Amino acid sequence: MSRSSSKPSSLVGRISISMNPDLLVELDRMVDSRGYESRSQAISDMINQQLIEHKRELGDEVMVGTITLFYDRATRGLQKRLSDLQYNHIAEVISSLHVHLTEDKIMEVLLVQGPAPQLQGIANTMRALKGVITGRLQLMAAVIPPIHPAAGSRKS
Repeated sequence: MSRSSSKPSSLVGRISISMNPDLLVELDRMVDSRGYESRSQAISDMINQQLIEHKRELGDEVMVGTITLFYDRATRGLQKRLSDLQYNHIAEVISSLHVHLTEDKIMEVLLVQGPAPQLQGIANTMRALKGVITGRLQLMAAVIPPIHPAAGSRKS
């Protein structure tokens, strides 16, 4: 790959892949339905998602993400337990937002940052609470300034 000092952000690596025709048709359908500009953009997005998942599995990456919970506010003590968990993990829970969807159902979204296994543990603990209907952890490569203490210990 040649490098140009005038436009380093325009550099791309090129690869060639082969796939069976049926898979290619499905790829083209997905490109159209999701509004990607090209196959390359779609494939890059898929590879990026797999790399994020790989980093998450390795366990030492500081990542950013959300924990989304849907729960029954009528469950006695649930909101206090969720609040206490957030306080107990104040280094990881950056912010939270909750929305009353119905009289007794709430959706809460927590912005979190920290080592992936720790974030998974927090999400698992919250999802297991009585009254939590569903919950999901979504992680991505850190895109906010590192806030978690472990992020500052990494050397660039």
